[in-house]
Amino acid sequence: MSALATGSLFAQNTLTMTDNPVAAMLDSLANQKVLEKALAKPVYPKVNKYKYTPDSVPRFEDFVYESRLAKLDANSPFDLVYNPHVKGFIELYAVRKRELVSRVMGLSQLYYPMFEEIFDKHNIPLELKHLAVIESALNPCARSRCGATGLWQFMYPTGKMYGLNVNSYIDERSDVYKATEAAAEYLKSLYGMFGDWQMVLAAYNAGPGTISKAIRRSGGKKTYWEIRPYLPLETQSYVPAFIAANYVMNYPTEHNIYASTPRKTYFEVDTAVVKESMSFGQISAALDISVEEIAYFNPQYRKSEIPAGGNCLTLPKAKIGAFLSNETEIYAAIKSQKLVASESSLAVKEVQKTHTVRNGEKLSTIARKYGVTVADLKSWNYIGKKGIRAGKKLVVYVKQDVASPVSNVAKSDAPKDPQTNVAVKANPDSTTKLADNSTSDVKIHKVKKGETLYGISKKYGISIDKLIEINGLKKNPQLLLGQKIKLVS
Repeated sequence: MSALATGSLFAQNTLTMTDNPVAAMLDSLANQKVLEKALAKPVYPKVNKYKYTPDSVPRFEDFVYESRLAKLDANSPFDLVYNPHVKGFIELYAVRKRELVSRVMGLSQLYYPMFEEIFDKHNIPLELKHLAVIESALNPCARSRCGATGLWQFMYPTGKMYGLNVNSYIDERSDVYKATEAAAEYLKSLYGMFGDWQMVLAAYNAGPGTISKAIRRSGGKKTYWEIRPYLPLETQSYVPAFIAANYVMNYPTEHNIYASTPRKTYFEVDTAVVKESMSFGQISAALDISVEEIAYFNPQYRKSEIPAGGNCLTLPKAKIGAFLSNETEIYAAIKSQKLVASESSLAVKEVQKTHTVRNGEKLSTIARKYGVTVADLKSWNYIGKKGIRAGKKLVVYVKQDVASPVSNVAKSDAPKDPQTNVAVKANPDSTTKLADNSTSDVKIHKVKKGETLYGISKKYGISIDKLIEINGLKKNPQLLLGQKIKLVS
């Protein structure tokens, strides 16, 4: 093919790339803030073997791209061809989406070793790890306009078919390990249908039914490039995008692209099975780690809470080590906290409300109004690419204090002095007195940051053993921020 002809074809490709659905999806993923929180900016090397300046954007002749892809193709079961369609996506990644590629390279240090381990176990090509770049840009929180979710963009029915549980508390399509296992099973199943990995890629995107229909319309052709004209526009772009992703992830330095620094790599994180339900806030207080970081490593939990039932907690290794070393004390402290909360005259109830969006309102404004997060609003409602507009109704779950049933004895013994009630309301964090039917008082101390059981015992002149006995705690307990400690039985 002449240079002029190639240039003409590429010009056409560039013009249509702005309307390309795969390119549009990459645009939306590039702007997601979760990627900014997950990564630090790349460090440009002091010694660059190609002698590029930091702002240099290299471009190459067609024969260079072709020879590099030929080297990859020699060791791959995929047909990694080079043509103008592939070149268009190479230019997209290496020129327009350089920052996104840098971020993906950083995230790959967290996810790729796990992908390779699972794909090797299922005996499918390791190159398929790059498929998640096309699907989600390695963002486990990614959600498409049609509802596909997670690293591998499973739709709800397909996820259910491959064992991914979705309910009010968990969406296992965002569980990086379980979703990758499901993706491997699905890809292996598609290969059993079509016997060709390019066709598998097309079927993963469009569904096996669409591929079978395209085969019939083409007169019985069996390869991707032969049936390509009969496929949806997005699927026509899908395989070229995959080939280009293979190329750029193998030749980033040749294009002066360097990996962003990930928060943690695969070998710096670990998991533990959680035996009882606990909130991210409780984990944060027990392990001295931010709720935001817990959410980053555990994107499958929809309400910042890990429900009971043997679910996993993923964190940096040091934090998992601390969790396992103090597991008994953490469960005891949480149990004690729940017990004290249940004895209070107030209980917390989650109430569903409907908010009608007004002119000029933003998601952040609405979230602040109801004391929730923007992520909560997005998980409870479908928020399209264009965001929210006036008149749209949003479902919001708000936690409210409601009076819990109180016994007749408790009611009759409640303090009558209005001054006492005012004082308690004015300073709820202070030690609170509640009268009972004996002459003694029950005192409650609310744990503040950095406090220990030893410090509390010294403050009130009560032995540690007595506090452990009164509150049903284990020996050497680890207290949680906000935990209520009884001082008198």
